[in-house]
Amino acid sequence: MKDFRIATKCFIVNDGKLLMLKRAPKDEFKPGMWEFPGGQLEVGEDPFEGSKRETKEETGLDIEILYPTSVRHFTKSSDGCTITMLVFLCKALNSDVKLSKEHTEFDWVPLEDAKGKLGDFFHHDVDIFNKLGLGKHL
Repeated sequence: MKDFRIATKCFIVNDGKLLMLKRAPKDEFKPGMWEFPGGQLEVGEDPFEGSKRETKEETGLDIEILYPTSVRHFTKSSDGCTITMLVFLCKALNSDVKLSKEHTEFDWVPLEDAKGKLGDFFHHDVDIFNKLGLGKHL
């Protein structure tokens, strides 16, 4: 199926704060939206390695993947591509964020404020994280 892709997003939490990135205004899919680092994988790419690659490309951060937290399956309205998205709970191994051109801003947002900044699509992931009760440990 040529219109099917695997994508990953990295829910990176350090000191009770979630890393969020703002998409560039010229982004073809939801410009200006706040999201987590990640993106579509290359065909056959290992999701763990792809998550690390995407995060490094978008933020300059190296990450440790701790747990998979959710699987989402949807069709993008912009191009009809079907996406299976894996979301991983991650920890940053360094702290100097260097954004790629895909994003214009980043913010480390306290978890209790995350839903106020994120689009509705990602509220599910915040809820899952809160249910896991790991906030005090990261």
